[in-house]
Amino acid sequence: MHLLIAALLGAVQGLTEFLPVSSTAHLLISERLLGFDDPGSVFTITIQFGSILAVMWLYRDKILSVLRGLPSEAGARRFALMIVAAFIPAALAAFLLEKHIKVLHGSLTVIALAFIIGGIVMLIVERYRPVPVVRQADQTPIGRAVAIGACQAVALVPGVSRSGATIVGGLLMGLDRPAAAEFSFFLAMPTMGAAFVHDLWEVRHQLTADRSAEIAVGFVMAFVAAALVVRPFLRFVGRSGFAPFAWYRILAGVALLAAIGLGAL
Repeated sequence: MHLLIAALLGAVQGLTEFLPVSSTAHLLISERLLGFDDPGSVFTITIQFGSILAVMWLYRDKILSVLRGLPSEAGARRFALMIVAAFIPAALAAFLLEKHIKVLHGSLTVIALAFIIGGIVMLIVERYRPVPVVRQADQTPIGRAVAIGACQAVALVPGVSRSGATIVGGLLMGLDRPAAAEFSFFLAMPTMGAAFVHDLWEVRHQLTADRSAEIAVGFVMAFVAAALVVRPFLRFVGRSGFAPFAWYRILAGVALLAAIGLGAL
């Protein structure tokens, strides 16, 4: 039963990581509902790497092409510069504000409010976004990439959603919907990779052999679930936009506040 719960949590992580709904919040809520104890958040931290590897696997041709082209191709160097430039704002914000933001982690009320506010913002941006001028994520101008990275920094607040903040930033910067979603995938690689290394180092003393089975199961499920959801997500937003996710966030936030008020969580 313990491994079954680990598998379920891994699936939750993988399915929600790249959707604009906050995987961390869904994982925290699921752990509480299932009574799953995760000392030091070791399980949560390690299975997130499964999601990172999944998107890297899906975009392996692009990654290899850029790496091979860095010494000689201007396009490859420009892509790398774009991602680095977009990564810097969130990295700086995390370095400067980490201790202040950590006090909010684990607060279901903060998560619920972030769900609702984030959903409303997404609806407004969907309705009044500028006319798209960028159709390919890897053609995003450097200045716009930095602005998108600044939006990503807001996701330090639990419940905001890293992908959601990045996508909203992309829409505001003139990317069309699929390009904004794909840009969030590209930016996830260094952002989540750096967060994983940092967090894993902090909890390294809590990594024990007796938790290896549950971590392995959760890791594999996160990888598989993330790999399965990315392509369909791109097709879905190309047809239907982000409004369904916005309404889901609002309804989930209201339900969460009600559950808190009733003492169910």
